[in-house]
Amino acid sequence: MDEELTESLWVKIKGRAGTGNVTVGVCYRPPDQDNGVDETLYRQIGAASHSQTLVLMGDFNHPDICWRDNTAGHKKSRKFLECIDDNFLLQVMEEPTRKGAMLDLVLTNKGRLVENIMLKGSDHEMVEFKILRSTRRVHSKLATLEFRRTDFGLLRDLLDGVQWDKALEGRGAQESWLIFKDHFLQAQ
Repeated sequence: MDEELTESLWVKIKGRAGTGNVTVGVCYRPPDQDNGVDETLYRQIGAASHSQTLVLMGDFNHPDICWRDNTAGHKKSRKFLECIDDNFLLQVMEEPTRKGAMLDLVLTNKGRLVENIMLKGSDHEMVEFKILRSTRRVHSKLATLEFRRTDFGLLRDLLDGVQWDKALEGRGAQESWLIFKDHFLQAQ
């Protein structure tokens, strides 16, 4: 699939010494976009999500997504949610942007990177926000797992192998959570 078929623009803003770079993406996804072009867009998003700091914005035309519950009614919208989840992106837009639907999104790979989101105009003509940049890069000595290289298929298979109905039968919410967490950590 040709990369030129997606309506997207990606820019890397170079930071001063010690501040790091910011990758900014702007996308438009037509409502009737072909599945192959969607997959190309998802590969672009995946590649960009490897950036230390990413802000992705655009009109993705998935009005059936409920961002509060992270659910969607249509298969194409569920694939988009899967892409967002697989790349550890957060959707930070809070207000519907067109006729009560959340079509225009602002996504980032860092919490508290974007603030002061404002809609300008009567029909999603402009979304304005501020990208925060720290003055210095902080190097943490805290060890974290590298989820970008995770074999999610294997993780899914290990968790699917658990007989959840039996493991959680007669348990309360807290105890069920602890059981799930234990299985998840073991699979991890």
